[in-house]
Amino acid sequence: MTSSSTESTGLPADWAEEVRRLARERDAVILAHNYQLPEIQDIADHVGDSLALSRAAAAVDASTIVFCGVHFMAETAKILSYDKTVLIPDERAGCSLADTITADQLRAWKAEHPGAVVVSYVNTTAAVKAETDVCCTSSNAVDVVASIDPDTEILFCPDQFLGAHVQRITGRTNMHIWMGECHVHAGINGADLRAKVEADPEAELFIHPECGCATSALYLAGAGVVPAERTKILSTSGMVTAAQQTTASKVLVATETGMLHQLRKANPLVIFEPVNRAAVCKYMKMITPEKLLRSLRTMTDEVTVPADVAERARRSVERMIAIGTPSRTAE
Repeated sequence: MTSSSTESTGLPADWAEEVRRLARERDAVILAHNYQLPEIQDIADHVGDSLALSRAAAAVDASTIVFCGVHFMAETAKILSYDKTVLIPDERAGCSLADTITADQLRAWKAEHPGAVVVSYVNTTAAVKAETDVCCTSSNAVDVVASIDPDTEILFCPDQFLGAHVQRITGRTNMHIWMGECHVHAGINGADLRAKVEADPEAELFIHPECGCATSALYLAGAGVVPAERTKILSTSGMVTAAQQTTASKVLVATETGMLHQLRKANPLVIFEPVNRAAVCKYMKMITPEKLLRSLRTMTDEVTVPADVAERARRSVERMIAIGTPSRTAE
């Protein structure tokens, strides 16, 4: 961010230096998700997807974690580092996907399928994680499901598109999928994808498995409408790796548009374009430089999780972290 742009927002020109000074003073580490504003990503100590940031939160030495993401992510950091102070610059930064299932709904679903193993996407509240056997992210969901006895029923929640992707890869027939969705990813549809591919037939495709177009992409690839060899279903961390390795001149990206910043940094020689420019998460964008400064100055907004909930939720998150290297096919 330039000094002129910071002045127009009321931020001091040296706001980044002030953030770093306050972070040192508060013994704080700043974590930022790939969907955050570019300015936030650039000031953070660690940038990544939910799995990478969960691992970072579990390993940090700092006494304070400032989580630039949405609320469930900050809760996960608190669950993994319960003795640390966890702040989120705006506690109102929620998640439409996490809101699609409650702990009461999950308990009722479990009662209908006694003995089933619950696999919850990390995009869930602490209370839902406490009712979960093992969490997953988009980068290790296939590995998590594959680690479960094939004769055991699985309840997968809450994302229907990621669940369908995992079921397709694993061939699991005894897997029940909750019909939740991220409103941003669900809005990236097959029609958008097809139109973009027709306009740029030589482009490579990076598609997040939460997207409404993920199933459409594989169908279109199988039908020869989009190039199968250049269609990749990837987590956000997988997209960064693929960006570093691609030889394509243009890549069409189907995920929240904040991801483009990391991809362009990973490979400045490639043109990265969104499949849908309107795929912007208003919750992710609630974390601004002004709010980050306020958070460090006033030590707000603090994230808390009841001790009993955190203890039960921690088991499911630690199992997620323990399940090996993220699968290349799941990414």
